[in-house]
Amino acid sequence: MVDQLLHADETTARCSFIINEDNPLIIDGIFQEGGLLENIAQTAAAQAGYKALTENKPVAAGFIGAVKDFEVFALPKTGDELLTEITVEDQVFDVTVITGKVWHGDMLLASCEMKIFIQQDKV
Repeated sequence: MVDQLLHADETTARCSFIINEDNPLIIDGIFQEGGLLENIAQTAAAQAGYKALTENKPVAAGFIGAVKDFEVFALPKTGDELLTEITVEDQVFDVTVITGKVWHGDMLLASCEMKIFIQQDKV
């Protein structure tokens, strides 16, 4: 649920996403809470993938391990463009803690803290 990676560096990423009517997380033309959460997770994945590629390393799979303080202020509709930003707050072993925010225009739609577990390849 990311269309374009707009910015990425060691600790942040910004992505855009236009909500299509065939998205499975649309109900009656409204993008649901789970979609906002998944959009944050995929923005984090884009940042991790960018970082891995710049370091010439394989991109590892990640899984949402925990979500904290998930707040939804408004739900977007079909056709809206989302701008999502994540910041890596901490990295401990195979766990990355990020904060994420989703906007539509100037309106903050959702925010949360997320723990993402990284699956490391076993040698």
